[in-house]
Amino acid sequence: MSAGQRLPGTPDPMHFWMGEGGVRIAGDSWGDPDGPLVLLQHGGGQTRHAWKGAGEKLGAAGFFAVAFDARGHGDSDWSPDGDYGQDLMVKDLVRVVASLDRRRAVLVGASMGGGTSLVAVGEEQVDATALVMVDIAHRIEPEGVARIEAFMQQRPEGFDSLEQVAEAIGRYQPHRTPPKNLAGLAKNVRLGENGKYHWHWDPRFRPRRHDLSKRRQRLEACVRNLKLPTLLVRGGLSDVLSEEGAAEFCALCAHAEYVNVTSAGHMVAGDRNDIFGKAVIGFLTRVVPPKGQPMQAPRTLHPHHEGPPGDIKDVP
Repeated sequence: MSAGQRLPGTPDPMHFWMGEGGVRIAGDSWGDPDGPLVLLQHGGGQTRHAWKGAGEKLGAAGFFAVAFDARGHGDSDWSPDGDYGQDLMVKDLVRVVASLDRRRAVLVGASMGGGTSLVAVGEEQVDATALVMVDIAHRIEPEGVARIEAFMQQRPEGFDSLEQVAEAIGRYQPHRTPPKNLAGLAKNVRLGENGKYHWHWDPRFRPRRHDLSKRRQRLEACVRNLKLPTLLVRGGLSDVLSEEGAAEFCALCAHAEYVNVTSAGHMVAGDRNDIFGKAVIGFLTRVVPPKGQPMQAPRTLHPHHEGPPGDIKDVP
């Protein structure tokens, strides 16, 4: 099943892999396949397209970046029974890694994708080389989750035009400049049989706000178990990951590095891909350098730095 007909101009997937239970997973890649593998996982309600800019930058820096649509999103299949639990997402990740010759990978995850990555590494289901968490941690703010939920549940009957779609996105992300060309929204929606535009995801997918307490306990145990190089990136305007939540993460994972992109919201890579790309590539070049580049010593913190442990300075 899908949300409807793909609109003209929607990029076709470069790859397909088989996820858990025979669900087909769609993905794209950038860079040299022999470079260090970096798996990019998007947030709930997003697609692999959210990583295009970051993927291109990573590819140009010598990495092999792979982004894929989570089940129920974009060009990946929907779950037959409407199950989109975290354990199923982790199983899909494990299968994608296996399809890529079981190579050890850097896991980069935003929001939902970050939770999937954290569980996969923290519960030792994926042997990763490094972890990058993007505006997500074991502790998240209920108000921010509720706002995401409200955005995803609006207009279940569909939108009359791409202008209405743009207005809905603008209300959720008022800090962004509205797009001048609406053609780029084509990859975010599908045209339904009723002639209206529907979001590209399975409407049965919902953020699980009522599970936040149980989720926090599980993810906190995963954070405590992290041994690999770890970077936490927060959007300074985010209402999902607070500065206090970031501080707790860095206290539980003392070796983690931290970047606060002050001019970005929850969708950090989409808001400030320039700063995000520079921070992530700088981190990965030090801990998982491309072939021919020497591994550098871990970043040392200035004794008078401000912010939570692991902070490497507020990024404007």
